[in-house]
Amino acid sequence: MAKNISFTRYLVEQQRRCQAPDGGAGSIPPQLRLLLEVVARACKGISMAVNKGALGGENSILGSAESENVQGEIQKKLDIIANEVLIEANEWGGHLAAMASEEMDSIYLVPNRYPQGEYLLLFDPLDGSSNIDVNVSIGTIFSVLKKPEGPPGRNGGSTEASPVTEADFLQPGSQQVAAGYCIYGPQTTLVLTVGDGVAMFTLDREQGSFVLTQENIRIPADTKEFSINMSNLRHWDAPVKRYIEECLAGADGPRGKDFNMRWIASMVADVHRLLMRGGVFMYPWDKREPEKAGKLRLMYEANPMAWLVEQAGGAATNGRQRILDLPPAKLHERVAVFLGSKNEVERVTAYHNTL
Repeated sequence: MAKNISFTRYLVEQQRRCQAPDGGAGSIPPQLRLLLEVVARACKGISMAVNKGALGGENSILGSAESENVQGEIQKKLDIIANEVLIEANEWGGHLAAMASEEMDSIYLVPNRYPQGEYLLLFDPLDGSSNIDVNVSIGTIFSVLKKPEGPPGRNGGSTEASPVTEADFLQPGSQQVAAGYCIYGPQTTLVLTVGDGVAMFTLDREQGSFVLTQENIRIPADTKEFSINMSNLRHWDAPVKRYIEECLAGADGPRGKDFNMRWIASMVADVHRLLMRGGVFMYPWDKREPEKAGKLRLMYEANPMAWLVEQAGGAATNGRQRILDLPPAKLHERVAVFLGSKNEVERVTAYHNTL
């Protein structure tokens, strides 16, 4: 890997592949490249706000905003700040038609005073926000979809662009054209896929830019590490209990090996760990809210993370089927999540399909 390849240079090289006669996986058009650059700049702004913490005095970003989002969750001040940063950075560039956020009730249409683009951006502006005040890693998750084309016109071309609706966002995760996250930890790290593997970029604060630090990330197929909130064990369905009990039985149990448990309560941090060294992350359905398929959001969290994990050689299911094949029915749909090292995900999925 060449030294000091910037995020922009990496994307430009991917764009050149798109312009080459053979194209290929991972090749991106110019508008998508520009959109991803804007998202990266927004993440740098959020990173600066996170790093400032309590130093803002009366304007500190720590603490509750004393408001609720569409999920009925209490918002942190930084949830709102991050959401505003992403909207303001992306609305004027001409790359987007609309945005959707975990923190907003409905979609955000790009104002008419700006050019309309051909992409749709979805994001969880600040995943793991319960960890903000205790200085634990948090992050931004994003997903990019292509806006569906309008019906054909009389001469075979598409009709004039029609207003974007919520239905335009309801595409399965397999239709994503880019996905990634930025984790705000000891280093600020941006992880991206455009369909040709997973690349990682670290923010060089002296240069003020993201620099490529790892390519072709691969998740080991086998692992001795699982990530789940064990305090909810009594609420889980039988397949999940069976899987966890076998892990806890260790070398004397049916698995014949000792497992370690890790749980940060920040999906972006837990997934980042398994991308680096393997593992399986689980957030299953539980009987406290049986009408909900799971806790995590399909469009803002599960789909982008599932694609990243698959691109790194892992697997991602809802316990019964591939997450990326799920047809979303609504913008804020929830889903159970099992993702990470392929053999472990396949095992817990098999338990769901046989018990």
